[in-house]
Amino acid sequence: MAWRGRLRNLLRPGRLHRDLERELSSHIAERADDLRDSGMSAGEALLAARRQFGNYTANVERTRDMDINLWLESIFKNLRLSLRALRRTPGFTITVILTLALGIGANSAVFSAIDAILLRPLPFPEADRLVNLDQVVPNQPQPMVAPTRLEDWNRLNRTFRAISGYYTEDESETSGDLPEKLRMAIVAPRFLEVWGVAPVIGRGFSPQEEHFGGPPALLISDRLWRRRFGADPKVVGRMLRFGRSGTPIIGVLPPSFIFPERGVDLWIVGPPDAPYAQDRSSTWYTTIGRLKPGVTLAAARANMAAVQANLGRQYPKTDARITLKIEPMKEMAVMGVKRSLWILFGSVTLLLLIACTNVTALLLSRAAQRRRELTVRFSLGASRLAVAAQLFTEVLLLAVTGAVLGLALAAGTSSVFRKLAAELPRVDEIALDWRIVLYSLACAIGVTLICGILPAIRGTRRDLAVSLAQAGRSQVGGRNPAQLALVGVQVALAVSLLAGAGLLIRSFQELGRVAPGFDPSRILTFHINISWGETGDQKVASEKTQRIVDGIRNTPGVEAAAAAYALPGTQSSYPLELKLVEGRAESEPKMIAESRAVNSTYFETLRIPLLAGEVCRDGGGTSGVLLNRSFVNAYMREQTVIGRHLAVIGNSFYQAAEIRGVVGDARESGLESAPVPTAYFCYSGIQPGMYFLARTRGDPSSMAEPIRRRLHELEPLRSVYDITPLTQQISGAYAENRLRTILLSFFAATAILLACVGLYGTLSYLVNVRQREVGLRLALGALRTQIVRQFLLQGLRTSILGCAGGLALAAVFSRLLKGMLFGVSATDSATLAAVIGLVLGVSVVASLLPAVRAARLEPMQVLRDE
Repeated sequence: MAWRGRLRNLLRPGRLHRDLERELSSHIAERADDLRDSGMSAGEALLAARRQFGNYTANVERTRDMDINLWLESIFKNLRLSLRALRRTPGFTITVILTLALGIGANSAVFSAIDAILLRPLPFPEADRLVNLDQVVPNQPQPMVAPTRLEDWNRLNRTFRAISGYYTEDESETSGDLPEKLRMAIVAPRFLEVWGVAPVIGRGFSPQEEHFGGPPALLISDRLWRRRFGADPKVVGRMLRFGRSGTPIIGVLPPSFIFPERGVDLWIVGPPDAPYAQDRSSTWYTTIGRLKPGVTLAAARANMAAVQANLGRQYPKTDARITLKIEPMKEMAVMGVKRSLWILFGSVTLLLLIACTNVTALLLSRAAQRRRELTVRFSLGASRLAVAAQLFTEVLLLAVTGAVLGLALAAGTSSVFRKLAAELPRVDEIALDWRIVLYSLACAIGVTLICGILPAIRGTRRDLAVSLAQAGRSQVGGRNPAQLALVGVQVALAVSLLAGAGLLIRSFQELGRVAPGFDPSRILTFHINISWGETGDQKVASEKTQRIVDGIRNTPGVEAAAAAYALPGTQSSYPLELKLVEGRAESEPKMIAESRAVNSTYFETLRIPLLAGEVCRDGGGTSGVLLNRSFVNAYMREQTVIGRHLAVIGNSFYQAAEIRGVVGDARESGLESAPVPTAYFCYSGIQPGMYFLARTRGDPSSMAEPIRRRLHELEPLRSVYDITPLTQQISGAYAENRLRTILLSFFAATAILLACVGLYGTLSYLVNVRQREVGLRLALGALRTQIVRQFLLQGLRTSILGCAGGLALAAVFSRLLKGMLFGVSATDSATLAAVIGLVLGVSVVASLLPAVRAARLEPMQVLRDE
């Protein structure tokens, strides 16, 4: 039975049974014909044939078992022979396994991140029906929604099962010896219904608790339940204290509930009927909706557009300009990192291809060295299929072993991702699971096919005369273009990776040379927990802020202190449209500027120079504003600046403010962004999430504890947290760029290493194959330098052709990086020249070693050995 039939029958046992019955029936019929020819009747002949054949069913089963057993025996035989062959060449075996482990492990590691962040659904029931709803107002980057508008959306729509929202703030829990910062989410009604979760202990919010003046109630996370209460099942009814009041715990959410904002451990309901929630211009909710079954995103968008249009007619002052943006929640969560992850996956896939070509070249060399063995096997009657099966089995063993080691490598990468890019969405979900195991095994099978097919084809040619002649004494040389072509492919792929890594490294270098316009050294930043309830009275809020800033500044070791609502150089953007109260010509361009709310000591603390006028004065409100040089140059170059007034269009937070001064340009929106027109509004109020900054005389980290103690003396009910140097904050803002650069550089370094190993191995193999030729040339008077030059030029020729192909690939690859570069173009000639120089330099070293070994051969010894 042919091997294809055997495999097909093994996979389809019903067909195997029918084939066996047909075959055995033909044997019975043939015997019956013989008996009928000897004189028996047809009936007697058939009965006699069946009696001679024996139990028909038993024979069918026995024949089938023999056929399957032979097939399994063949598999186990190939496994034994393959293990024996690989044990005979431990250096080759270890090299291939480590190469594949690196390629498959790195590929599986990046795939685990893509699977967790991009491919896997959000960890909620029917997560594909969860969407973000943002309100969009022209020239106002504020997607938050007012509570009363959220309730209107929920009441009037026909496409959502429920709509809810949340905002977060930091609370100081004071039941312990020292205040502890806990992150709290204030949620709108229907919160648990939208997420599709229920408490594992206790209950959710009752209707009474969702109304203004109702009893307080608190849900806690599984993490806080275990850490703070030791997983006590009787936690319901226990109290957590905030300030001087306590709130009872009514339930514990399941450990599988992963809230979009990390670190949230508390959930409390925000009553939509509260007096402070009735202002339609006061927006604070991030809004999430759950679509009804069968409702498409397009239908929801159309329905909500009609709902908001009706609200615009009903409330023209606050709602007329509002439109809705509705996007799947998963897309909104991962939008910023999708491109980077796919670039990394493409890079690591190139690395796996390089590993495959490297292994293929090694297998080709090994198959050539085993030509005598394979020829003997053919001469003894082995079929081409049997030899190919054994060769494929060897590759499969190597690939599976490499995949297992690669999985061990991938298992430790989640900590690498958390360390290099802790702000990646869903980074905590990156882990090794059955999906990654299946992916790695699929990689192993793919590697087996890619690496094994060419060596199997070349190694199983039944051209005995040529094979024996090549192994004989008369053969002095041979051409091996396949191995050299594979090396050229490796070099080309390595050059493309090196070019991408080089451009990202150059980009980081250029970013490090940027003058930010402020001095981030010796600045310590931190938060103090503040509630929204403290923001009502501007005078009281201003006094609190001033007291805190003065307390920080008077701490020994502190030079200056300030408060601000955003940190400079950290990729934060808050554009506003401004107008000059005194009026401007209609032909003048609109005033679009970045906005920053800062207190009076902000510029002194960050050492931003004052160019004209004066800094902010202490006091509540936003009565003053300072402009940077770019603002003046863009909009007020020919005008008197100091003393004029600016008003903000469409934003009630900022009042009309007098221009008090002009300051130098600072890269407030990120180091990679050139200074843009910026307005610094003088604001000394207090608000959740605001930053406090302290310029220290020495190492800022050493001042963390003294500042914490000083603030505890001033504000014993407040917690101080996220104490981090400003330089570290700026570095963390570029964590995604750093992750891209580090991993791509690692992949590129590994790729060039594999390519050079492949070049060295191939030339070493060629030297071994052509020893007789080299010996004859040396015996006939050839110079040893000529031998070195021949093999060196052969390696360089391969590398140069690979570099040419790599530059073409790099042109495509670097175009994908174009939007991620700073201060360097995607076709930077210096970077590409450095890459080519590095590759050729390493290629010279890899080629020189086997070339020198060839030149040092002793002619008489080689000829005598032959």
